Amino acid sequence: MGRGCFYGSGFDFDPRGSSPARTLQPTQRQARRITASASVLDEAPLNLNQSSGARTEQQPRIFKGLKAAEFQHPLDRQNTAILRAFPGIQEIAKMLFSPVAEQVLLLENIATSVRVGEHQLTRVYKLLTEAADILDMDAPDLYIRQNPTPNAYTLAIAGRKPFIVVHTSLVELLTPAELQAVLAHEMGHLKCDHGVWLTFANVLAMSAGSLPGLGRFIAANLEDKLMRWLRAAELTCDRAALLVAQDPKVVVSVLMKLAGGCPSLADDLNVDSFLNQARSYDEASNSPFGWYLRNAQTRQLSHPLPVLRAREIDEWSRGKQYQLLMGAVSTAAASVGGSPGRTTPVLR
Repeated sequence: MGRGCFYGSGFDFDPRGSSPARTLQPTQRQARRITASASVLDEAPLNLNQSSGARTEQQPRIFKGLKAAEFQHPLDRQNTAILRAFPGIQEIAKMLFSPVAEQVLLLENIATSVRVGEHQLTRVYKLLTEAADILDMDAPDLYIRQNPTPNAYTLAIAGRKPFIVVHTSLVELLTPAELQAVLAHEMGHLKCDHGVWLTFANVLAMSAGSLPGLGRFIAANLEDKLMRWLRAAELTCDRAALLVAQDPKVVVSVLMKLAGGCPSLADDLNVDSFLNQARSYDEASNSPFGWYLRNAQTRQLSHPLPVLRAREIDEWSRGKQYQLLMGAVSTAAASVGGSPGRTTPVLR
């Protein structure tokens, strides 16, 4: 699955905050954040139907044989191809990766965390395993880590089972259904084999300044392409979150809370108003000058702006590709713009 990565999936979009690798200044890259309801970790019964459009009592749709290409965002595929064609990328990778660095990344992230399992934080474990079943993949390990910064990320070390780390402050923000969407987003990175490029982005962030002349030049030119790819990869993983949540309001609610939510305001947040806010942003940035400002605003971000991600996932949820995956339309009806060769998913 690749090597260690801090840019694991997640709903993080805000460039402020810190990653396990380094403190990041505004407009720089960082690890992604995610949150869940405090009730997930306590002894109260886990209620997947509380707020934010959680699923009803019916069984979730299970996507047997699901392939990454069936939900991967076109920009993800396009920017991955650009990265692979970048001159010198193999050379700089050899300069950055080392077994010692991998071990440091591993120990940094799990030494002070609690591992979720069948007998530890069992309600969270149920969310994890159900999400993995829906996406038809093995469940990664999951660790809950004490940290006041809402965040979550995926780490994949060569030869080791990949794992997800979720900060406790994130757990306090989201409902169980939203937390599961976040876990699904992180698993989307693993499903799409994003590990190598996520690792590359994180190690490059840590090491670019210490590279010799040619390596530093290549790293500087590669940075912009990596940021574009990271933003595109996030759109893909938002789709993975929707496939598990099976309600776009759950995913949009996570993005909204990360943009400006807190536990005391959670009950008064409105998903529809947030989507209208995204349309207002589009209108405000529609002029040539607005386009320039928008590009400058997002160029160094590892995540697309939250309102744009919300709009993107809302539009995909109403499109033929998603409807085909959910079995809401026939294969023939979804042949235009859908996923070729996809049959109706098995409902278990």
